[in-house]
Amino acid sequence: MILAMDTSTYVLGVALGDKEAVKAEWTTYEKKNHSLRLMPGIDHVMKSINVEPSDLSGIAVTTGPGSYTGVRIGVSTAKAMASALQIPIYDVSSLEALASNRRFGNGLVCSFIDARRGQVYAGVYEAREGDLQAVFQEKLWLLDDLLAELASRSLPVYFLSLDVDLHRDNIQQALGSKASFGGATDSRIKPAEILRIALDKPPVSNVHALVPRYLQLAEAEKNWRKVQGDHE
Repeated sequence: MILAMDTSTYVLGVALGDKEAVKAEWTTYEKKNHSLRLMPGIDHVMKSINVEPSDLSGIAVTTGPGSYTGVRIGVSTAKAMASALQIPIYDVSSLEALASNRRFGNGLVCSFIDARRGQVYAGVYEAREGDLQAVFQEKLWLLDDLLAELASRSLPVYFLSLDVDLHRDNIQQALGSKASFGGATDSRIKPAEILRIALDKPPVSNVHALVPRYLQLAEAEKNWRKVQGDHE
């Protein structure tokens, strides 16, 4: 039985399952600190199907990109549990998990998370018969640059993001009828998809070496490096 968790956005989700089926899934949209919700959510899901920690065979966690604090909480919790239980841990991209909501569609899928200042964390994939093929490696994009790249391609683009309304006008202006958007259900990461992805990949080789994929420095680290540079 694998425990999957996502804390990369304000939506928090937990799932339990194996190769046969998803046994339990829990999601909350409440905008509250993940440190107050994650362990109670895990406890709730496990108790709902009478699973004990000793029944777990692995932990799957989204390692980002996304909220710095949220990702850090999820990764730290997953590493602590995997280490204490001596079980494998699976590293899943939050953007891949989000894009998987459209893996049975046609054309390109762009999953993104707002990064402020006209930037987004984004991954672009092509959906092919239930599989996703990466078109652009996930990275921090200037939204205008990303839209220019997508506009140069002939395929339609399906956008998935909790932050889509922040950028809908710019996307439609750049892509016109080639752009379409996921609804509320498909615009958030589903714990069951994290579980599915994890079950189809090997675990990380070293639990303690797993780190969040932030894709850019935190503001505090940027400021620290700037100060250090000023004194060199």
